[in-house]
Amino acid sequence: MMPKFDIGGIDEVIHGRLRLGIMAYLADAEVADFTELKTVLEATQGNLSIHLRKLQEAGYIDIEKSFVGVKPLTRARITGEGRAAFGRYLEAMSKLVGG
Repeated sequence: MMPKFDIGGIDEVIHGRLRLGIMAYLADAEVADFTELKTVLEATQGNLSIHLRKLQEAGYIDIEKSFVGVKPLTRARITGEGRAAFGRYLEAMSKLVGG
């Protein structure tokens, strides 16, 4: 008998390619600035902004905006809730691929 195939545990907020990249990067780095994420993920400014906002609205990351001199600085930090959600996501994916 095959084990139950369940995609219900896949968090759709995280599952998008760019959002998954953001979460994976922040799970390791804890915090990253906007330019760093944009470079690492090869994302456009507008696209990255949209996906960061979606993760922020879900409570998975915090966005901190400040200035360094006159230059704006935006930093993203994974939250405890985000770290837990990412762990659940990885576990659900592992079950799907038979891990």
